[in-house]
Amino acid sequence: MNTQSKSDAYAAAGVDITAGYRSVELMKAHVARTKTSGCVDDIGGFGGMFLPDISGMEEPVLVSGTDGVGTKLKIALLMDKHDTIGIDCVAMCVNDVICCGAKPLFFLDYIACGKNIPEQIAEIVGGVAEGCVQAGCALIGGETAEHPGMMPEDEYDLAGYTTGIVDKKKVIDNKTMKEGDVIIALPSTGVHSNGFSLVRKVFDIENADLTSPREELNGRSLGETLLAPTRIYVKPVLALLKEVSVKGISHITGGGFYENIPRSIPDGLGAKIDKASVKVLPIFDLIQKTGNITEHDMFNTFNMGVGMSITVAPEDADKAIEILKANGEDAYVIGSVITSDNKITIC
Repeated sequence: MNTQSKSDAYAAAGVDITAGYRSVELMKAHVARTKTSGCVDDIGGFGGMFLPDISGMEEPVLVSGTDGVGTKLKIALLMDKHDTIGIDCVAMCVNDVICCGAKPLFFLDYIACGKNIPEQIAEIVGGVAEGCVQAGCALIGGETAEHPGMMPEDEYDLAGYTTGIVDKKKVIDNKTMKEGDVIIALPSTGVHSNGFSLVRKVFDIENADLTSPREELNGRSLGETLLAPTRIYVKPVLALLKEVSVKGISHITGGGFYENIPRSIPDGLGAKIDKASVKVLPIFDLIQKTGNITEHDMFNTFNMGVGMSITVAPEDADKAIEILKANGEDAYVIGSVITSDNKITIC
């Protein structure tokens, strides 16, 4: 830690740079957990460096993704629980790049806070590190910015960025997709990190009971259920890609089924989803009932229990499900590709 750098004037303006140094010291152990063979520098420099292994690749393509956690942070603040929100941040980025077939290489985070509380910052970064471990990528840098006067002292925002790599010939596209192809669901852990503005409105979240067990949620509290971190699908999908030709992948985020599944389907084709096959989680039933929300709006806002969809040829469906299950995913069929001008039909 730098013991010479200290500014009383800056501290009087609301920024304690020594707290920043303390935060870095506390997070170093978390960062160390994420190191992979490509890391070539320690945390604390001006830029994170990474040496990718491109052996065996004819045309390496870098694939980047960036995202934040959104207003799910409000739940973390109300629960005063900050050790899992970082997993969400990583998941929102790495789950996107895997849709192209890219293996995430490294991750960087950005935390803006009203006041730097080193222990809290370290908790947040601990979650980011856990997400990186789950995704198999390295946390090679980040930034913590103290913003007095711009946001309350007890609030923060979290965003992140990842870069992955894939051989150009293995980039997933939908050119071979055709009628009869099978759409497979990978279950979500809950609401993940989208739709929380509606969630907060439905439950009047600032005044809601977040800690008492609820029968509708199988004995879990509302706060615990809503904070369940976003599932990271990287390792199971990479295992699948080694053995099966995948025609399309969609990460089900904001916009739910209606916006995300069509993104992996070419013009002239559509997705026909068997509504009865979707294993809807209890939290979505509770949201719909409490908020009196239409079924269309539920499927157009939330993942409804499906965090990712994967499209394969019908002859590959059983093998794909077998591989995914062997890698910890309770995968199952939710629909098929049809010839249609409607990009998605849920029936």
